[in-house]
Amino acid sequence: MEELDELIAEIDAVGIFVHNVSLSLPMFIPGFGVAWGAFAAFSTGMAFSVIKDASPMLANVPSLTVLFMSPFGLMEVAAYSIAMSRSYMIVHKMIKRMPIRPDYRVIGLEIAILIGLLLTGGFVEYYFIESITTDMPQI
Repeated sequence: MEELDELIAEIDAVGIFVHNVSLSLPMFIPGFGVAWGAFAAFSTGMAFSVIKDASPMLANVPSLTVLFMSPFGLMEVAAYSIAMSRSYMIVHKMIKRMPIRPDYRVIGLEIAILIGLLLTGGFVEYYFIESITTDMPQI
């Protein structure tokens, strides 16, 4: 847990945003994006599991509850879902031999929405981390 505390101390809102964007933009790649998103979800689940096992107060709290009860968690899930679904839709259009060019504007809009969600989520998550580390009593 000390290592986690050191990592948290060095991160800021822009760092959280850059990390999340670097995870989410590859999710737009046709085909690969769905696999990358599944890997990212699996890795996040493993991290939640480790944190849950290390903290006895979270023993009775389901891992997904932590994700879905935080506004930044919902923003990240929405952003990743947009990217992964676009990856699938592009593959579907390629298989059906449908043109992808008409979707360029929509893809650009989806990327803008993704960036907006993740930027807002990064600042909310940073505020959340800062308020928890300063308000929680040390045991």
